[in-house]
Amino acid sequence: MDNSTSLDPSQDPQVQRLISRLNHGETPSPDDTRMASLFPGFRFDVRLVAGITPIEKDGPLDFFIDRPNGMRGWIVNLTVEGTGQVFEGAHGFTVSPGDLLLFPPGVPHYYGRAEEASKWWHRWIYFQPRAFWKPWLDWNQKIDGVHVLRHRDEAKFSELFRLFVEVDTWSQRADALSLDLAFNRLEHILLSCARQDRDARNSPVVVDERVLAACTLISQNLAKPMGVQEVAEHVCLSPSRLSHLFRKYMGTGVVQWRDAQRVQFAMQLLRITNMPIKSISQMVGYDDALYFSRVFRRHTDMSPRRFRDRHGDVLPDGEKTRAAVVRSLDLPGE
Repeated sequence: MDNSTSLDPSQDPQVQRLISRLNHGETPSPDDTRMASLFPGFRFDVRLVAGITPIEKDGPLDFFIDRPNGMRGWIVNLTVEGTGQVFEGAHGFTVSPGDLLLFPPGVPHYYGRAEEASKWWHRWIYFQPRAFWKPWLDWNQKIDGVHVLRHRDEAKFSELFRLFVEVDTWSQRADALSLDLAFNRLEHILLSCARQDRDARNSPVVVDERVLAACTLISQNLAKPMGVQEVAEHVCLSPSRLSHLFRKYMGTGVVQWRDAQRVQFAMQLLRITNMPIKSISQMVGYDDALYFSRVFRRHTDMSPRRFRDRHGDVLPDGEKTRAAVVRSLDLPGE
């Protein structure tokens, strides 16, 4: 990986190619993630998507993103040039280079170029967090549900900018290890932000260790038909107490969180293997492939087959065995 990326985003060849395509009025294809994700209607139905949105006054991207119901996943956003406007009226505010925004699931989105600015370029990452990231996703300053962290230190800004670029670069590659590298850089971003936020308020946010233990148990046993009762016994809680704590700290129920983790695993298997959907269903804990399809559709708004058609990668060595897939992803199951 080339770590020599300049702090000046206008010198990034990838961004220049993107701007050229935008200025030539190229219509984005749904299969072209880099272009299609910049326009309304793109379905963020994968585990991680990253990019840069170079908004220029009166350009093709000069409109406000308006998502009243937010999104299913999280988005972290770094302003790299110009000024952005978030919300309107009494709760409206602007962001400048170095400022970060963190949008949790379900929180309304309304943002675009500030009226007085000639541009607003921002790098962004859409993601589904790993269980142990939860304490890092609660920054002190929050405006209408959106977390805000302002950076004015040039060295910190430079480091964050480089990490955002690396997440984008690694996420464009198809293999599982590149995706892991993208998540590694994202983890670095979130850790850095959490550390700065805690230094500012001097009050760490701690998730109950029993909830983290429950998350670990579920994550390591996705293929097993494990219910709330069994998980609660493992962490020495009653099912009702576990459910209360889980919703308090994770923002969702135990079964809903488990299903989301299973669907994320299934997405990765659908992308990088040719395994039959019935086999994938069993690998992620569903003996009934039809029920698996219903759960998958509820989380992604598409069937497993359609997801594979849109996002699957052709394997050079044919279909992988279950054991080989589990080893390549470094996941439990064998």
